[in-house]
Amino acid sequence: MFQKIVASVVTAMFVASCTAVSGSYPSEGYAPIPGSITYGGQPRTKITKSPIGSSFPHTFTDQTGREVEEIYIIQPDRTLLIAQRHYRPFLAWSRN
Repeated sequence: MFQKIVASVVTAMFVASCTAVSGSYPSEGYAPIPGSITYGGQPRTKITKSPIGSSFPHTFTDQTGREVEEIYIIQPDRTLLIAQRHYRPFLAWSRN
């Protein structure tokens, strides 16, 4: 009986410590780098026609020559949050 109680408490603590959110991203986002849309501050023009929470990609080449893809999310105040950043490899064997 005691083992079942201990196992239940340990399982409850484990489940309570887990936070799984589908599509989660850092709340502050990534720091902008040269080439990012938000590098040097938010854009002067607000995105007014896109729905809040929608996302869009932006691809550019950074200062070291690597190709970077960032995913932006439109916040409730119409600012942009960098939710994801992917560096593409120098040698892409699948490209023609």
